[in-house]
Amino acid sequence: MPTLPTVYLAHGASGSAASMKPHVDGLAARGLSAHAVQLPRGTAERAMPVYAAAIHGDPGPVIGGHSFGGRVASLLAGERPVRGLVLLSYPLHRPGGPETWDARTAHWARIACPVLILSGESDPFARIPLLRQAAARLAQHELVTYPRVGHGIGPVLDDALDRIDRFVRGLG
Repeated sequence: MPTLPTVYLAHGASGSAASMKPHVDGLAARGLSAHAVQLPRGTAERAMPVYAAAIHGDPGPVIGGHSFGGRVASLLAGERPVRGLVLLSYPLHRPGGPETWDARTAHWARIACPVLILSGESDPFARIPLLRQAAARLAQHELVTYPRVGHGIGPVLDDALDRIDRFVRGLG
């Protein structure tokens, strides 16, 4: 039986690695190895080397994160091979500014690994029709949306963790 990849999840812009503890603990309870990644404040480009250092030496990680952490992970996945990418509440655009979605996902065309996208249908950072359009840039993806959920999957964390578990186990 092949070894399951380790999952690395980074936090949103206003969070920390500690804010990812429920995710990491929930994945561990499902039998997956998972770690939270602490990112610096600032731009996603500034945080990329920190995320890269966190996964250094892991030949086939699954990377991802919530909001800002997912954006950083997606930029990294566009530059180096990873086994999978998990995007939780991806910040497709700022609230009220959907015109930035195209620029924020232009790099998705360079992502070769399977991608799991989990998003609330009431997320002010991601209009679902635009998210579906952006996801079409990915070579392989699954998009799951949650009615009445905003920017954060906390209200549906158990379902989200079950989906992440299935996704990681399905990577072969």
